[in-house]
Amino acid sequence: MAGNMLVQIIAAVFALALYFLPAVLADRRKRHDALTLALFNACLGWTVLGWVLALYWSLQPNPPKNLAGEVMQTRKITRMRAFSSALMLRVHNRASVRDDAKK
Repeated sequence: MAGNMLVQIIAAVFALALYFLPAVLADRRKRHDALTLALFNACLGWTVLGWVLALYWSLQPNPPKNLAGEVMQTRKITRMRAFSSALMLRVHNRASVRDDAKK
């Protein structure tokens, strides 16, 4: 009787650990939204799809802290590269026109 109860307790602890595995992984991976993920896991983890989504979410890298700033920085760099390329093309074209005029 006591052995059966012990097996049931161990099985319940194992089931809870498996159920909250996505939340534990998110915490171990130091995700910024671990609490949100744990709440999602607690509320929807009983559905297989909810648990799989929570597990997938927990394995994703942390989102950038300043997404808008990163987008603006990327756009600025892209514009600078485009400007530099256009300027180099213009300088190259002028140089070739001068070389042709000298001949």
